[in-house]
Amino acid sequence: MPFSDEFIQQWEHIISEVTKTEVPLECIKKVVIKLDGSLDGRRQRTLNLATLRRQGLDIEELEMVLTRTLTELGDTVCDIDFVVDVTEVAKLVQPETDKLLKDI
Repeated sequence: MPFSDEFIQQWEHIISEVTKTEVPLECIKKVVIKLDGSLDGRRQRTLNLATLRRQGLDIEELEMVLTRTLTELGDTVCDIDFVVDVTEVAKLVQPETDKLLKDI
């Protein structure tokens, strides 16, 4: 079920206020891996998990790709940023929120 732009904007606001240290892979759109720059001159690598999901990879396969990439990059990794997939978060959280709020 597609969500309205206003609904997604509300979730973007909510998510922007949360410190993201542990995020389920289902809710990550992209993983941006910051590098120290010594590996082939590149400063970052980006794994687009949303694209990989659309290509048919399941969660276990995504974990394998991410683990393999991080292992290959090794000590050149300085930081990792997650780009959260707001629509996936809303799909996951909204039904539970609706259940909690229905009796209020």
